[in-house]
Amino acid sequence: MDSSDAPIFSAVSHFTHQLYIILRCIGFASKAAIQITPQGIRFSAEDGRVMQGLAFLDKTLFINYVFNPPSSNSGMDIDEDDAEDAPDTSTYPRFLISLTALIETLQIFGLNDSTQPLNPISNPMTGSASNAFSTPALLLNRTCTISYVRPGSPLSLTLTEAGVTTTCELTTYEPDDPSFDSSEDVDIPLQRDAIVFKIIMRSLWLHNAIMELDSTNPTTLTLSASPNKSPYFALSASGGPFGDSTVEFSIDKEPNRSTDTTYRSFNDDGSSKQPRRGKLAPSVAETFLVQPPASKTRVRQSYRFALVRKALRAMAASSKVSIRGDSQGVLSMQFMIELGEAALSSDGPGRAPQALGGGTLGNVSFVDFRFVPLVDDDEENDGEPE
Repeated sequence: MDSSDAPIFSAVSHFTHQLYIILRCIGFASKAAIQITPQGIRFSAEDGRVMQGLAFLDKTLFINYVFNPPSSNSGMDIDEDDAEDAPDTSTYPRFLISLTALIETLQIFGLNDSTQPLNPISNPMTGSASNAFSTPALLLNRTCTISYVRPGSPLSLTLTEAGVTTTCELTTYEPDDPSFDSSEDVDIPLQRDAIVFKIIMRSLWLHNAIMELDSTNPTTLTLSASPNKSPYFALSASGGPFGDSTVEFSIDKEPNRSTDTTYRSFNDDGSSKQPRRGKLAPSVAETFLVQPPASKTRVRQSYRFALVRKALRAMAASSKVSIRGDSQGVLSMQFMIELGEAALSSDGPGRAPQALGGGTLGNVSFVDFRFVPLVDDDEENDGEPE
């Protein structure tokens, strides 16, 4: 086959609404960086280099996925089994597009908003009553074909439904920033070997907490976590015109008690019960690991509330979230979005390419948000709750 005549990339999906919901999660920015790889399409959106949203459309989301790298990559082993060790990913096609235009194109036939779940029955946290016009079955007869012919050509999307075909060509841009050629250089770095806390919980709890704190119109969100001192996990909002507020996550009073309990909010009255000492974790958490620096008893870090709020759409569309922070204060919120059995291609489930900041594992997809911390001028507060 003459690779010079074949497009660099083409893919076909029968589940356009899944692509739409995943990309809508990072729709806070007008433009996004795209990198096409043998494993899928990587999207990166950012806000002033202090916030970044990473989404990955794994090739298992498509019924057909063809990637013909440019001739300069012809000597590469693009079938590397371990995506995390795939060499020279920066040489794969990489460009900017209008993310706003791409999302609008994907909903050209009237796709539901991303706050609607893919499967209201299996995802009760964000679901609403299903009816004849909202059931995902109505979305299954749509086909989306994505193609990229050669470097500098538009990204072409062809959508077909009930015999009606629409083709949109999105202009691709080459940025002036030389670091753009390497995704490792432009990503907000999370030091995976220096994680100081990791909390896995239902996205519903985080979504409700952020919505409650948002009522005071704050400017700063402070995350506080301790392995053995109450409050074990708390989110505080400050800087708003209506005062400060805090959400503390409830804890198990019995060490072996199931973690499937409730969450309680605390604002001004300090009405929570003092928990019994011991290795207790927030009852809303599936995983609760905290390792403060040697000189402290608590991890405490602050972020711009307006930036964290931009992840609300991902919180609403996902079922679980992994909240991680490293020793430098970089915060990662990785959201697991359930896609349903229909998301799997005939090739079977794929591996999650974590090195690319997202991925698909089985019938779920991951969207990762990263936040740069605010400079803390008051480091002497070691973790005693106020």
